Amino acid sequence: MKIGIPKEIKNNENRVGMTPAGVSELVKHGHEVYVQQTAGDNSGFSDKMYSDAGAKILPTIEDVYQTADMIVKVKEPIKPEYSLIRKGQLVFTYFHFACDRELTDAMINSGAVCLAYETVQLPDKSLPLLIPMSEVAGRMATINGAYYLQKTKGGKGKLICGVPGVRPVKVVVLGGGIVGQAAARVAAGMNADVVITDISLPRLRELSITMPANVNAVYSSHHNIEKEIKDADIVIGAVLIPGDKAPHLITRDMLKLMEPGTVLVDVAIDQGGCFETSHPTTHSEPVYTVDGILHYAVANIPGAVPNTSTSALTNATLKYAVALADKGWKKACKDDPALYEGLNVVEGKVTFKAVADVFNLPYEPVEL
Repeated sequence: MKIGIPKEIKNNENRVGMTPAGVSELVKHGHEVYVQQTAGDNSGFSDKMYSDAGAKILPTIEDVYQTADMIVKVKEPIKPEYSLIRKGQLVFTYFHFACDRELTDAMINSGAVCLAYETVQLPDKSLPLLIPMSEVAGRMATINGAYYLQKTKGGKGKLICGVPGVRPVKVVVLGGGIVGQAAARVAAGMNADVVITDISLPRLRELSITMPANVNAVYSSHHNIEKEIKDADIVIGAVLIPGDKAPHLITRDMLKLMEPGTVLVDVAIDQGGCFETSHPTTHSEPVYTVDGILHYAVANIPGAVPNTSTSALTNATLKYAVALADKGWKKACKDDPALYEGLNVVEGKVTFKAVADVFNLPYEPVEL
């Protein structure tokens, strides 16, 4: 199979779809890999590293899309890429369709096969291709929250860890999944007073046992969230419903309960955000203020640490990319139910129910 790795063109997206090590593995399986010139530079992977791994370097993004049977990338295609994607082409990436009708329509019209990293799901309901970026995003959420808590950045002017004689800050994490756990653990390691919420009692029990002593697990109800955010300094939104829009756990009215300079970090922004006042921001303009509350809602948080992120992502996606290339998408998805769950839009049809429901589109499961 001919596999293409284009350069990411989303604002400040520095990751690349695959490391040279991943390319080498695909080449060993007899596949041809085409990498766009300078695609890996911002992640620390040079064209020479890719060519030494067996890839062919192509000068433009158009060349990559035109040549490849399968596109492997990081973020969802954006408008300049829509016309490059052709009927029957397999695109393997993060899509997050449920919060982007324009993207959904574009991929339906393209006739491509869109296999989304974020909905590949194992029998235990875990999301193996979302986990590595969730681990990065969760850690970064706390680090960025602490940074913007500085008075010079618009925050309250507090040091997250405090100092002897001065209390550390309070961090509230909404959602006890991979992102939330990572965020809470880093906040705890920075000596913050941490509250993590979830609606699953078994998950809360697990967190109570495994988390450091300065993390308190609290049931996620409207009443409890209102109570906890009143004196919070950083609130991290880490709620995920696979393939669906995130619920709004904090409304605009609830901002009045918080102190000016509180920092909200919405890691769920890829799925629409879990704060009513959230809208996607970029690494070049990451924050804005609503009613005195600072919002950080960068849609590609791991793009700020691309060397770590690209390596972690390739570690997770490679075995699936190899299976897709070796078998073709139909047989690979038939053989692996986890990959089947990744099929969101196939040859003009919406094949993932949550996406169909969000936009009131016909749902047609793939018959393999």
